[in-house]
Amino acid sequence: MAMFNNLAKMVAKPLPDMISPKERAVIDYMMVGVFLGTAGLFWRRNKRAAVASLLCGGAQLGVSLLTDYPGGRRRTIPYSARRELDLGLAAMTAAMPEFLNFEDEPQRKFFIAQGGLITAANELTKFSERAERGKQRRRAA
Repeated sequence: MAMFNNLAKMVAKPLPDMISPKERAVIDYMMVGVFLGTAGLFWRRNKRAAVASLLCGGAQLGVSLLTDYPGGRRRTIPYSARRELDLGLAAMTAAMPEFLNFEDEPQRKFFIAQGGLITAANELTKFSERAERGKQRRRAA
């Protein structure tokens, strides 16, 4: 599971950052819709996968609503902090099949793919250079 996220990160890393904050908000809410829609599709066949999809969709929605970018409501989470949060969401998404014990089911592939997509979107997102410089200064200190 983590291997697929790392592969997505390695593939997207050399590409230029091309997703603006506004586009990222759209992508985030589309991901929420996919998670919630997939929960409905999984409900009859695999309740655990449906619950996992609801959990991931809820987590993604909560982070999106609290982020300081177009589309965010509360603006509690600084946009520059999203890089780390998204990597955590990607890892959580990819780990759901193992965590909820459906790693031998076909629905597992959806969560691994979503984890990879979250990682790739994260690597292609433009985060402010100012925040990155501040992070480098903190590391040097």
